[in-house]
Amino acid sequence: MGGGAAASRVSSAMAVAAAALVVMWAGTAAAAAAAVYEVGDKTGWTIMGNPNYTAWAASKKFHLGDTVVFTYNKQLHNVMAVSKADYKNCDARKPIATWSTGNDSVVLNATGHHYFLCGFPNHCGIGQKVDIRVAASGHSSAAPSMAPAPASGSEAPVAPGGGGGSSGHAAAAPSPHGNAAVGRSVFTAIAVSVLSVAAAGLKLI
Repeated sequence: MGGGAAASRVSSAMAVAAAALVVMWAGTAAAAAAAVYEVGDKTGWTIMGNPNYTAWAASKKFHLGDTVVFTYNKQLHNVMAVSKADYKNCDARKPIATWSTGNDSVVLNATGHHYFLCGFPNHCGIGQKVDIRVAASGHSSAAPSMAPAPASGSEAPVAPGGGGGSSGHAAAAPSPHGNAAVGRSVFTAIAVSVLSVAAAGLKLI
């Protein structure tokens, strides 16, 4: 009878641990699915050095849920989401959304093109603009650049063509990169815990 009760307790403990394992695995998998990219990589969002944002965007594979981070001197630059026509013409008079904290995160929550430019005079004309295209399916295979999580930036989703954001502040950007590795580490730790529970239970039988 004692052995049966012990076995029952072990089975219950393992069931609970297994359920927790599934829940944690799902959470870490979701976290690993989204990437964070710093626009311009280490150069950031600027006109200094004539960065090529077209080439930068072409080197990445953006997907739903990814975040792009604009890092810049807020006294000299800003970020505006605009329409395709305004992007082409460098027209900053009718932005769909504007960010100006100097450390802004934008969640790409729709497929298609997302158009951004700097609204300061002449900056767009000399190249401070970027067209980010979000693929229809799949996930990014290119490794994103290391983007620091903004301490006081803003985060906002954007619809195709750069819409959906606002100048208001929101939560800080999600933790950048290493998500897949963290997910695997957590998963491994939980798996070890499950095995430990099982081993402890067997000793009680």
